[in-house]
Amino acid sequence: MVLAPLSDPLWFFGTAAVFGLIVGSFLNVVIHRLPKGESIVSPRSRCPECQTLIRAFDNIPVVSYLWLRARCRHCGARIPLRYPVVEVLTGATFAAIAWRFGPTYATPVLMLFASGLIAAALIDLDHQIIPDQISLGGLVLGLTVLPLIHFLGGNSFQDALRESFSGALIGGGMLWGIAFLHARASSTLGRRFEHWPGEGEAYPRPISVDYWTWFPGLGFGDVKLLAMIGSFLGPWGVLRTIVAASLLGLVMGVGWAVFRRSWNTPFGFGPAIAFGALFAMLVPRGTWIWF
Repeated sequence: MVLAPLSDPLWFFGTAAVFGLIVGSFLNVVIHRLPKGESIVSPRSRCPECQTLIRAFDNIPVVSYLWLRARCRHCGARIPLRYPVVEVLTGATFAAIAWRFGPTYATPVLMLFASGLIAAALIDLDHQIIPDQISLGGLVLGLTVLPLIHFLGGNSFQDALRESFSGALIGGGMLWGIAFLHARASSTLGRRFEHWPGEGEAYPRPISVDYWTWFPGLGFGDVKLLAMIGSFLGPWGVLRTIVAASLLGLVMGVGWAVFRRSWNTPFGFGPAIAFGALFAMLVPRGTWIWF
């Protein structure tokens, strides 16, 4: 699957990092606009406060943020720290993917996969939703393009396709099964939650779609995101993702409760799933203690 000999690793990793910084700048647009149903292509980026178009030399990843001292050139409004953080995170992730997989056919596809994970994590953090454009779009990519890339690398297309499909089924199926059983047990015990089934509403019945897709404490977007992850990482990869995400989610949940001073405040599980998947992808299987 190697495209060319890695004669200059620093140049390769550096190029991947710079490309990641540029993609990270675009991801900031995706994170801001996609939940609102706005186009991620047009219009050009503007200052949220004064609506002035941001010129190209004021939109250089990280550099412009530092040069402008984190403020809009025109109105002086503060630029959120999140923007350079997303750019640096994406650049570092791309460099790590380049280091882990080298110059292979899979590398650019895995970079696209990582971009989707970063965008999904931050959108879920802000809005507690994971757009289908990311989860289902990524699922299609994982089930179609990735097996083809394995085939181009000299591997069996059937084996790669089987691994992608089984990974998607295990990833989405496990989380769906746990959530479904929890919802049915809650219904049997008469438990009600803040958003489920809703004030004055009856529990979903088997003849309704909500019975199969609407669960307390879990968005169906998490199920679709794990299916997407399984299509890329396969059965073992998605299982490692679930383990890592569970541990990370526990830490995030405690931290969120302390920050909000409430144990009943909901938070998106998507960031834990997404960064668990990045960890599972980048850390070789043999180095994991549990499996």
